[in-house]
Amino acid sequence: DNRSEGGGYNRDNRSGGGRYNRDNRSEGGGYNRDNRSGGGGYNRDNRSEGGGYNRDNRSGGGGYKRDNREQQDGGSYNSDNRDTRKDDGGYSREFRSRSGGLRHVTAEERALGSENIRLNRFIAHAGICSRREADKLIEDGMVTVNGVVVTEMGHKVNPTDEVKYAGEKLKAEKPVYLLMNKPKGFITTVEDEKARKTVMDLIGDACKERIYPVGRLDRATTGTLLFTNDGDLAKKLMHPSNGAPKIYLATLDKPLSPADLEAIKEGVTLNDGLVPVDKIEMPNADNHTLVGIEIHLGRNRIVRRLFEHLGYEVTKLDRTSFAGLTKKQLNRGQFRFLSEKEVGFLKMI
Repeated sequence: DNRSEGGGYNRDNRSGGGRYNRDNRSEGGGYNRDNRSGGGGYNRDNRSEGGGYNRDNRSGGGGYKRDNREQQDGGSYNSDNRDTRKDDGGYSREFRSRSGGLRHVTAEERALGSENIRLNRFIAHAGICSRREADKLIEDGMVTVNGVVVTEMGHKVNPTDEVKYAGEKLKAEKPVYLLMNKPKGFITTVEDEKARKTVMDLIGDACKERIYPVGRLDRATTGTLLFTNDGDLAKKLMHPSNGAPKIYLATLDKPLSPADLEAIKEGVTLNDGLVPVDKIEMPNADNHTLVGIEIHLGRNRIVRRLFEHLGYEVTKLDRTSFAGLTKKQLNRGQFRFLSEKEVGFLKMI
């Protein structure tokens, strides 16, 4: 849940605590203005919209290295190809994993390559839907194995079986988990009928598996965005009952009044229901237009609508954390694969 023991706003706290920390050189986490720490939270110094090299990054972990072909501990992509590097920055086809990302063979991947795997799991790992939804497809007779309709729950298949859904042959893919620092101006969707730029354009051919964004950030919102082909995990993280926290840093058109701050803490009711806020703070005591807010809800434009209801315009919105994952050491448009440890934490939520 990435919540520190220290709590509160600390302007120059070099200890392990603190949530909104302007100059935190510790390993812990919160609000990191100068990006010297090893933790996550509110990170203001990754300001580049175009990705690339962060000259002020003093951290020892992860990150983006121009001429280093080994992946760092954080699992980021690095690029040594100056002819093909995109302005929106990110990955390199020269990528070679050492310890981060998903280059280790996990138990999940071993299971996918074994002799027997449950049909609903096979469908989920083909990127079609979650296992529970796959059970419904099987029950409704919409799945065939080797040309025969299968409706039996618990049916198992092996790598030589031909599995089809809606006439399309499915292929079980290894689970992939990718984290992006989304830039402004990109739509969070796989395809856009108006031919606008999408987050998938930034990923390009980083992996051969079909991955999808978990939830969405609107076109003008930046920050932490997770992609995966793990239908079960995606559905779990998006369900309000599982409590995947989301932390945003909002810039308002005018200072937030003490009365409205208290109203948000108490809970504001919009036309689609109550908006419970887990935590709201102002990380800069001298600037009340900058507001940090943590919520669990995933309703459309929920943070913007919350402030609009109270008479404020959100001029800038950045999601600094999603389900405990932060965009630390990822410039705008950059992305990295999650480590096996990070995936394990997500599955524990």
